[in-house]
Amino acid sequence: MTIRAEQWTPPNGPEPTALPMGRWWDAVRVEESVGERVLGILGEQSGAVIKDRCSTLYWLIAPGTAVSWNLRGVCVLAETEGVATYLGVPPAERLTPPGTYWRVPFIRGRYLTDSHLLYKALISVLLAEPGEGQEGDR
Repeated sequence: MTIRAEQWTPPNGPEPTALPMGRWWDAVRVEESVGERVLGILGEQSGAVIKDRCSTLYWLIAPGTAVSWNLRGVCVLAETEGVATYLGVPPAERLTPPGTYWRVPFIRGRYLTDSHLLYKALISVLLAEPGEGQEGDR
């Protein structure tokens, strides 16, 4: 599946800028321990990934492609019923900490991750470590 990435680029300037979901992309947020394993599965198939000050990872995906997801520990950030959700997006050059940076660098035209592949990788990681109240705890 080919994802058509709009001609969007990260903001200029030294600091992250809060940008709304839904226009160019939505985002999928996971904690670092899950996200790093997902990156291992996706490899070169991952688009750009933002890592924030709290060691949380964010994949950029096509708008509206993950709104129905209901996965433990996974938050889909999207515009909901006309209400905007924002994500702090670093400048393209920010590739290292401190602060919010690109864990997987932004590449024009290739920054979106295929949401179907991301979902499959998340399921794989989450099934490997069932949480409290999950079937694997019995």
